Amino acid sequence: MAHPLATAVQQIVAAIPAGCSWLLPVRDDDGQVVDFQIAAASGSVDDLHRRGTDRIGELLSVLYPSMVGGDLWQLYVRVLDSGVPGKLSDFHYREKISGVVAESDFDVSVHPLQDGLLVWWQRMDEHRRRLDNTELLGRLGWAEYDLTTGRSDWSTGMYRIFERDPRLGPMTRAQQTAALVTDDHGLRETAWQTLDSGNTSDVTVRFRLGGAVKHLRILSDIARDANGAPVKIYAVVQDVTARENSRTAIERLSDQLHRREMTALAEHRLAGQLQNLIQPLVPEPFPLNGLHVLVSYLPAESATRVGGDWYHAQMLPDGRVLLAIGDVAGHGLEAASGMAHLRFALVAWLSIGIADPSTLVGHLNRLCGQLEITGTALVAAYDPATRSLAWARAGHLPPLLGRAGVVAELDLPPGLLLGADDEAGYPVVTQQLRADDVLLLYTDGLIERHALAASARLEEVKEAMRAPTFDQLRTVLRCPSPYDDSSALAVRVTS
Repeated sequence: MAHPLATAVQQIVAAIPAGCSWLLPVRDDDGQVVDFQIAAASGSVDDLHRRGTDRIGELLSVLYPSMVGGDLWQLYVRVLDSGVPGKLSDFHYREKISGVVAESDFDVSVHPLQDGLLVWWQRMDEHRRRLDNTELLGRLGWAEYDLTTGRSDWSTGMYRIFERDPRLGPMTRAQQTAALVTDDHGLRETAWQTLDSGNTSDVTVRFRLGGAVKHLRILSDIARDANGAPVKIYAVVQDVTARENSRTAIERLSDQLHRREMTALAEHRLAGQLQNLIQPLVPEPFPLNGLHVLVSYLPAESATRVGGDWYHAQMLPDGRVLLAIGDVAGHGLEAASGMAHLRFALVAWLSIGIADPSTLVGHLNRLCGQLEITGTALVAAYDPATRSLAWARAGHLPPLLGRAGVVAELDLPPGLLLGADDEAGYPVVTQQLRADDVLLLYTDGLIERHALAASARLEEVKEAMRAPTFDQLRTVLRCPSPYDDSSALAVRVTS
């Protein structure tokens, strides 16, 4: 017989966006707990076997036989008997059902509720994996330093940035001071003074690590006790060596062009080097949280046509995938420099949590106004949980969507050219995607060929998008134009 509160509890639990269930004890004739029945369950988070609210009414011993009598089972009985909430951290669950092994680590909280138990759980291995991937993609790390005990804690990303074996533990302050480039000691003192004044410190300093010099951006804050005394320093560190080296390379290559010391062939080679510094091409398709991604950039065949095309693909901390593409007007190093500014600015905004497509395109627009350049851009955020694509554009061509053999352009939202009006707005539209959909973002150099009508070239691209793999599409995308550079970013929905 159902519990009289089951309906009410289910309505509450169903609205909770987390793993949650209400368990009722099953007792024998002597009143001893022999099992637990799921009386209510949240529908937003399934268990490891992809079961949701269909678990309601089932027994734990049937659904999760390996749990019977274990640590979590004993915690349930203890909380039920004492009425005192309990928690089990790093609970390792492993079950083999129909030949399929499900395994994960959880933090579980248990609270008494009416005649049963309200159980919350969070997958810790998934959380750690997302954090590690975020650090890896963003070249990020975090550190804590306890001013009272002198103890330091580092994330995995910190050991990667400082090229240090995690078994050695964090570097001491003396070791960090020794690795800091001598000319940057003054910046370190400035950072300490900023923290002492109660403000957040944001400095970029150089460390000599593994025989090379790295540029590290360090964002620091101080935590204080109730009396205002500093107790901890929290720092987020980003390896920005590639960005700094690219800036230096752009300046150096610009000087070389101004002195006109290169032949046309050398200038063409310079174009390839410059683009590779700013956005190295990944030659093979790669996975990105529910998507299979293919990127392409080709400079124009004409020797001096250095262009301003750019692209970016990145998984965000919340699991969404950010996709972007753009084209700075003009050619030459001025266009390439503008492209570098836009792409690096986009990465910087993403690193501080700005991920709304409309906001990002608006920021790119205002930056173009400040740089006195124009261009086009398209920014999209894909949510693998809902398969929805939210996107905004500024004067850019519409994406192509391939589905079940049919390829068509998405309807364009309004959006002025970047740099045309600082106050322009960029509304977001949403497109629902499906498994095996192919989405293509591209610049105009891909389809505008003097020897071939744009419509005919576009049809070639559409035909390649209908293929079951990226092989044919990759061949079409990597056919250079004589007159303009081209970028493309293709994704296939995999899950």
